[in-house]
Amino acid sequence: MNQEERQIARRLTRRGFLGASASATLAALHGAAPAQGADAPKIEPSADCLVILWMAGGMAQTETFDPKRFTAYESGLASNRVLSTFRAIDTKADNIKLSEGLERIASVMDRGTLIRSYQAADLGFILHARHQYHWHTGYAPPQSVAMPHMGSLIARTLGARNPDMPAFIDIGQDLEIGAESAGLKAFHTAGFLGTEYGPFFITNPADASAAVRPPAGLSETRFANRRRLYHDLLKAGPLAQVAGNYQKESIERSVDAAHRLLTSESAKAFDLSLEPKARYDVYNTGRFGVGCLLVRRLVEAGARFIELTTEYIPFRNWDTHESGHERTVGMKRQIDAPVAQLVLDLEERGLLDRTLIVLASEFGRDMMVEGRPDKTVKNQVVVPDKMTETKHYGMHRHYTEAGSVLMFGGGVKKGFLYGKTADERPCKTIENPVNIESLHATIYHAMGIAPTTNYVVEKRPVYVTKDGKGKPVMDVLRKG
Repeated sequence: MNQEERQIARRLTRRGFLGASASATLAALHGAAPAQGADAPKIEPSADCLVILWMAGGMAQTETFDPKRFTAYESGLASNRVLSTFRAIDTKADNIKLSEGLERIASVMDRGTLIRSYQAADLGFILHARHQYHWHTGYAPPQSVAMPHMGSLIARTLGARNPDMPAFIDIGQDLEIGAESAGLKAFHTAGFLGTEYGPFFITNPADASAAVRPPAGLSETRFANRRRLYHDLLKAGPLAQVAGNYQKESIERSVDAAHRLLTSESAKAFDLSLEPKARYDVYNTGRFGVGCLLVRRLVEAGARFIELTTEYIPFRNWDTHESGHERTVGMKRQIDAPVAQLVLDLEERGLLDRTLIVLASEFGRDMMVEGRPDKTVKNQVVVPDKMTETKHYGMHRHYTEAGSVLMFGGGVKKGFLYGKTADERPCKTIENPVNIESLHATIYHAMGIAPTTNYVVEKRPVYVTKDGKGKPVMDVLRKG
């Protein structure tokens, strides 16, 4: 990004970002079919299914996967003394420690790789929507075209594993959450690739079976009539006036695929009532935990790409602007057992080696630094010099200099640690930094997609990594 582009990005308001995203989406409706660009190098995939476990809201790395010196709470404690509010614990990998509350994940760390040196991009004033857009598309907003979600790119490039199963399934995020709704919708889309490659949404995994059956009380005849009416509206209704032929055909194909799923044996994968109660109870730590069980069933049934989120809701979940320690205790209870069980279940079924699991967040957190040490931005939360209430105890500020990414299966090394951060504040990356281009290139490489893979949109190539320049971190991948 040049200096002029940086200045534009800093001036970009939330409203401007949303307006630019909406304009790009409308423009996509007029677009022709995007052709895949010149042949990229052939890569032998180590995985054929990708699972993203999204810790939405900014997971504090020093409180989870990169523990530092522990300091217990006491009234009058100086805030700048606090690096971790949890003690470090041992894991099954001798060279890796996690923070307490993640004992179950610690027990499977001998199956995974931990990256501690992920650096979120400098996008100016930190907004969750912008960083989430950047992580999921590989491009910083705004863009002149509607950029597709990573799941859509994988669905388009690799196709479905099971023709009756949606290639891209998104679980756990309510897209109608008031002021943040439009920002979330901006990257939960197939963009220029067309609706058929967009996400199949399941807001609440406990109700997933309802998403794959006709509405209650609707006869097969009425349901079929609704489908025909929808096709008629695409040909002659209001959408026909604004959408190009390719986009209309793409919508029709997505409707046909959804109807095919409803009558397929694959629909049973969404029915959690078929799961033994004892196994269900292991996963049942809340919506995210039940979602991990649904993920396992969908991997078994042939889904290509699945994202499960702890859900982004401002000032809740991992968005720990207040009572950070207490809130993180609760979040660990949600994720610890289900993530570990997902790894073990896939391993037991012989599916882990071909399934890449990536646990990540848009950026990290720190008690004192907002942004990064050498380029701080406007503080978004007040941190007192001395703590007088337990709500002050925890990591409350956005930190883009360092974050953790956990990976299992799909060709990544086992019991492997990559990258290092300083042991004292500022706990910045000091070895092997990984940016979004490198992280995406690594994920795509595991899936057999070269970082130079591109689609021609408006007579120019749009690459799966920015400008096609992403370089996979080969050190985290197993050879052969």
